[in-house]
Amino acid sequence: MTPTAVLLTVLGYIAMLFVVAGIAGRRVSNTGFFTGNRENPWYVAALAMVGAAMSGITFVSVPGSVAADSFSYLQMVLGFTVGQMVIAFVLIPLFYRLKVVSLYEYLDGRFGMTTHLTGAWFFFISKMFAAALKVYVVCTVLQVLVFDPFGVPFAVNAAFLVGLVWLYTWRGGVRSVVWTDILHTCCLVGSIVLCIVFIMRSLGLTSAGVVQAVCDSPMSRIFFFEDTGSARYFWKMFFGGVFTLVAMTGLDQDMMQRNLSCRSPRDSQINIVITAFSQMAVILLFLVLGVLLYLYAEHAGLPMPEKGDQLFAVVAVNGGLPLIVGIMFVVGLISSTYSSAGAAMTALTTSFTVDILRGPKRWGEGRLTQVRIGVHVVMALVMGCVVLFFGRFGNDSVINLIFKVAGYTYGPILGMFAFGICTRRRIRDRWVPLVAFAAPLLSVALQSFVAYKYDYHIGFELIAYNALFTVIGMSLLVERRPKPALNDRI
Repeated sequence: MTPTAVLLTVLGYIAMLFVVAGIAGRRVSNTGFFTGNRENPWYVAALAMVGAAMSGITFVSVPGSVAADSFSYLQMVLGFTVGQMVIAFVLIPLFYRLKVVSLYEYLDGRFGMTTHLTGAWFFFISKMFAAALKVYVVCTVLQVLVFDPFGVPFAVNAAFLVGLVWLYTWRGGVRSVVWTDILHTCCLVGSIVLCIVFIMRSLGLTSAGVVQAVCDSPMSRIFFFEDTGSARYFWKMFFGGVFTLVAMTGLDQDMMQRNLSCRSPRDSQINIVITAFSQMAVILLFLVLGVLLYLYAEHAGLPMPEKGDQLFAVVAVNGGLPLIVGIMFVVGLISSTYSSAGAAMTALTTSFTVDILRGPKRWGEGRLTQVRIGVHVVMALVMGCVVLFFGRFGNDSVINLIFKVAGYTYGPILGMFAFGICTRRRIRDRWVPLVAFAAPLLSVALQSFVAYKYDYHIGFELIAYNALFTVIGMSLLVERRPKPALNDRI
């Protein structure tokens, strides 16, 4: 697949994206930008959510991970499904009853402004770094496939991609994000299915033959119960999946803005339940594709890339398959990037305007629109700078470290919400930032201690320990004579 073909594919998808975003974003008010006016039917939100959880990193990493981790990721996906039920039947009724625009407004009513700002800042930092990392990963792929052959520097590549993300979300916000996510879902599922079909034909397999080949492969093992110290141990991945999903979806403004765009709590709950099982099916397709990619690479005598993340790109673009496979890979990758980056930029704009600047409480509609547009520009500039930072100083160890650090920040958010929902106690609000910063540090210390002392490796369940430390810290801040909460009905 030539650089020109890749570039034409990218531009064709971008044109289609802008048409959808333009139609969805017409005459959108601030409420429409922040919440989509809460008028989306459940099936619209469900289609959007299926692809929303799949970033460019997921698109290239999950298929390549099967050689090292087999299908163990499905253990975590089972936990995701349980976590989705917690969101549907615990968090959704709460957020709809309180009519929040930003999730972190709950913390204001429950504890006070300091806790509200702490939750908002933790979300802001983690989402900015995570979103910029996702954009960076795709920029590096496009740099090799398109921009390097044309002699275009990385900075132009990054500015081009981030600028287009800003441009298609600046008017429509959540309205644009939801409908472009539907486009992303269609492109994502379509690209996976077509890639599986063409690789299946190249290997001379029937549908039954694919099932047999996958089942016979040692890479298709799902459950791991033997080694409790392993990061792949079933219960660690399962409970890690539950807590991770609740924190990084249910308490994440980026992900929940789609669920809260539904017409009613019931519509939102239907959307979440359907999304849970649909995402499980899509992840299974990713893993099946991973096995087929390795089988095809061996069959075609292709050199194995140094990293599993590179396998999909190598086979799809330069593996001797029909051109349509490479085109669908590029479409799937680009759609994943624009979906996650656009949603993150909208969520960051919403959280910063509503939580940190307290815009709806300070300004009228006209002034709020001006502030929101200005904040949206600033979010794009900051994201672009972070992407350039990765491009200048990033290497695998640094990027992995930053991504893990971003994950730690959801633990305090989970702990704050858990304490608020499960208790009625008031706390000394001004000390919450200290607790929120101490919890990740204690989690790191615990992880290092048990690994050194007991050779036990804490995996994805670390977020639960992080949240627990937050809950313990907040318990120490309980007022001796607690006053009734501002929203005692919670």
